Amino acid sequence: MSNIFSSDSWLNMIITEVNDFLWTYILIAVLVGCGLWFTWRTRFVQFRMLKEMIRLLGDSSVKHPGHKHISSFQAFAVSVATRVGTGNLAGVATAIAIGGPGAVFWMWIIALIGSATAFVESTLAQLFKLRHKDSFIGGPAYYIQKGMHNRWMSALFAILITITFGLSYNSIQSNTICQAMNEAFGWNQVLTGIVLVMMSLAIVFGGIQRIAKVSSVIVPVMAIGYFILAFVIVLMNIHLMPHVFKVIISNAFGLEQITGGGLGATMMNGIKRGLFSNEAGEGSAPNVAATASVSHPVKQGLIQALGVFTDTLLVCSCTAFIILISGLYSHPELNGIALTQSALQSEIGSSGPIFIAIAIFLFAFSSIIGNYYYGEANIRFLFGRKEENNNGKLKSILFIYRLCSGGVLVMFGALASLEIVWNLGDLCMALLTACNLIAILVLGKYAFKLLKDYQQQKKNGIKDPIFHRTQLPEIEKELECWE
Repeated sequence: MSNIFSSDSWLNMIITEVNDFLWTYILIAVLVGCGLWFTWRTRFVQFRMLKEMIRLLGDSSVKHPGHKHISSFQAFAVSVATRVGTGNLAGVATAIAIGGPGAVFWMWIIALIGSATAFVESTLAQLFKLRHKDSFIGGPAYYIQKGMHNRWMSALFAILITITFGLSYNSIQSNTICQAMNEAFGWNQVLTGIVLVMMSLAIVFGGIQRIAKVSSVIVPVMAIGYFILAFVIVLMNIHLMPHVFKVIISNAFGLEQITGGGLGATMMNGIKRGLFSNEAGEGSAPNVAATASVSHPVKQGLIQALGVFTDTLLVCSCTAFIILISGLYSHPELNGIALTQSALQSEIGSSGPIFIAIAIFLFAFSSIIGNYYYGEANIRFLFGRKEENNNGKLKSILFIYRLCSGGVLVMFGALASLEIVWNLGDLCMALLTACNLIAILVLGKYAFKLLKDYQQQKKNGIKDPIFHRTQLPEIEKELECWE
């Protein structure tokens, strides 16, 4: 069994070949192409309306009788909390270890253009959202079904996001936690995995509300603490920053990378890890964006675009700077979370690996919870969103899914090598992103119309633009909300 899970197993080699084909020849071109197209069609909305994005953080929620009101800021905080985590600490390190320092530059690029993609998908999620008990619900599966009238494609997305987040990504979280604990405390990865399985199953089978509330407080605090620590380290080494930027830029476009065939690897790893971290275009953040109670769909689109900047340009950059300042990225035996821990140890001493271990446990474990619920929400979409549809078949499927999400895949992550869990994650991410990008390319015209309407209202002196579904008569019947 351990041979199958190793980095040189036949399974990993097959997944690697498929990944290389998908990412090298298809997805990177489509992802970058969509980002550039949306940037152009929205007239560079992610830069032009940055001030408005920040203003909207203080925007109050729109009151709906019988609904729990989630404000723009609350939706922003939840999406940032789900974004900030393994990708920022372990993903960045993996990108640098495999693709070199130049991968950081391509992470920045995918964030800058990907924020326009995030704007479009989250605006669409708001537009096509539905009422659900005492709140709203929505996401790509919903806007594919309502906007494209394509049941099989919406079902495909629901299945892909369930597999990607509820199963594959949970193995990445588990693998990262186990490696971090082993590096900091010398804990056996198998035993750590067993403890994680027990904790995960206890949560997904009950008690999620209280623990989720605790996590929603602890994780942002830890994220802010990590950002402050990284910022202090950068300030202490400010004299090295010109060299750090020189290394990033030269490695991103260097003659050595071009002639040696390494430029493609640098780009691919930077873009993959950037997408894993900020999720722009992946179709996950829209599930959160749809829950916000706002007066115009564009508001949440702008908020989620800001979330991409926050995740990649701030938090990911902090990790990259710490690693590059330490100079340990050239050590082939260091990769993933171990590289981040070693880099931090070189700067602040033995407490570095312990701090990262605690941080990654909180980040990754809360992600396991969140990932599970992405899956459950989309399983419920497949079988009907109303509570009365919770028949015996659905309960049986959810029971099996909980065992797999909180048990089997968490244990798989503890036993498998770093390479195989990330390769599986990349494969699932590629398929999920491709499905979502097709949908938002088709439906993007509605996001463009909404942005034009929002800007016109602002131009007319309306401080708080309001959208009514009659403003889009061609799809008015498909919009359940926005009376």
